[in-house]
Amino acid sequence: MDKVYQLIIIGGGPAGLSAGIYAARSRLDTLLIEKAGLGGNILNAEWVENYPGFPKGVSGAELGSLMAQQAEKYNLPTVFAEAEGIEVRDGEKLLKTSEGQYRAKAVIIAGGSEHSKLGVPGEEEFRGKGVSYCAMCDGAFFRDEAVAVIGGGNVALNDALFITRFVSKVIVIHRRDQLRATKVLQERALANPRMEFIWDTVLESITGDSQVRGLQLRNVKTGAKSNLPVSGVFIAVGLKPNTEYLKGLLALSEGGFILVDGQMETNVPGIFAAGDIRAGSIRQVIAAAGDGAIAAISAERFLSSS
Repeated sequence: MDKVYQLIIIGGGPAGLSAGIYAARSRLDTLLIEKAGLGGNILNAEWVENYPGFPKGVSGAELGSLMAQQAEKYNLPTVFAEAEGIEVRDGEKLLKTSEGQYRAKAVIIAGGSEHSKLGVPGEEEFRGKGVSYCAMCDGAFFRDEAVAVIGGGNVALNDALFITRFVSKVIVIHRRDQLRATKVLQERALANPRMEFIWDTVLESITGDSQVRGLQLRNVKTGAKSNLPVSGVFIAVGLKPNTEYLKGLLALSEGGFILVDGQMETNVPGIFAAGDIRAGSIRQVIAAAGDGAIAAISAERFLSSS
């Protein structure tokens, strides 16, 4: 508690690790705090095809591991703990975590986001019993069965395409009549013989016994209701930023994302944000890494001038 770091980075995903690499190479006295495993949400991506330097693509797990190895090369110390609050005292930032308190002159918040929930009946009841938010984690459990994916963006289609390796059929349920994912993903999904689509439809409830057995659906245009028999449902309807502990301290968008300027600085001097947790992020690995580099350089300038 007595030690005051020059910089604390919250989050060990691409944004946090990139910030850590830049900060450690600049010889800043830095601590990285991560609540789970180094690599962040990229660890759940089966394959990354658009990250420069990997012309044949790379698995998300490998890319996350390589980033962590590079940070460790520069002796970036890491504490595994969950951030619970930040107080600003005479210019210093007091970070409260599940493993104690830490002090720093500057902070970079790169805590990312979590999968949004639908809040429908049965969602919590059947979580881990057919309801999943991670295709990479759970897809293989539904071998030769029919499952549904809720959503129409990049995450939903990536999940659905991955799951087709195991299941007999994937039904994508989307509340609109067209997908939001990139054209390349749409083309692959629409051409996949194991994928079907239900348009203009929302999930109203999840039913079953000891496991998921079906979904209660409603067409948003006609109001017609139907039951879809499936053994599992993967929910991919967006992300929620990990900013609950920052309310009242930082300026947040309506959706809870951190508002920053072009240098990744928040409304509190010496506190920066990077990656999926900031407002305006395009939620791509390369963008998160760029955010982390900008935040680290901005933090170094702040420390030099303070």
